[in-house]
Amino acid sequence: MVAGVVAGSRAMIERIRGETYAYLGGKLSPFDAWLLIRGMRTLPTRMRAHEEAGLEIARRLAANPVVKTVCHPGLANALPPGLKGTSGLFSFIFHEGIDIRAFADGLRLFKLGVSWGGHESLVVPAEIVLQQKAQPNSARAFGIDPRSVRLHVGLEGTEALWRDLEGAINAASGS
Repeated sequence: MVAGVVAGSRAMIERIRGETYAYLGGKLSPFDAWLLIRGMRTLPTRMRAHEEAGLEIARRLAANPVVKTVCHPGLANALPPGLKGTSGLFSFIFHEGIDIRAFADGLRLFKLGVSWGGHESLVVPAEIVLQQKAQPNSARAFGIDPRSVRLHVGLEGTEALWRDLEGAINAASGS
């Protein structure tokens, strides 16, 4: 579910209502509102679990010899000013010689997908994104390395997720 709140002066809200309300809609259904409230109750616990598992997976990837770089803010000695925690969303880059498609095909718990807000673990290899014919291709415009992989570490359990990644890495590297 996607939900949000717009807050502002009465004049700003009236302007938004007049210009965009018809295009964006103005309210959640009662069921969606109930789901949102229910989910908010466990959000801190779920975010802590995403953060802990994501950081552990990032550390293990950083120690793997086939991984060139891990881009996770929690791996630095100190988080940037104002950042109080991280999530399970980060990326890493393989060294040359890794079959990215074999890696993606070897995953069982991580699914291909881009919905980063859920409980499930997802993966998006840049190689797949860069092959899209859509114009303009923002990944290409930003110079994304085709050997990079974006992960969303979910709540399936750190050890199970690591076994899944390790098996896929072994399949992709011919080990």
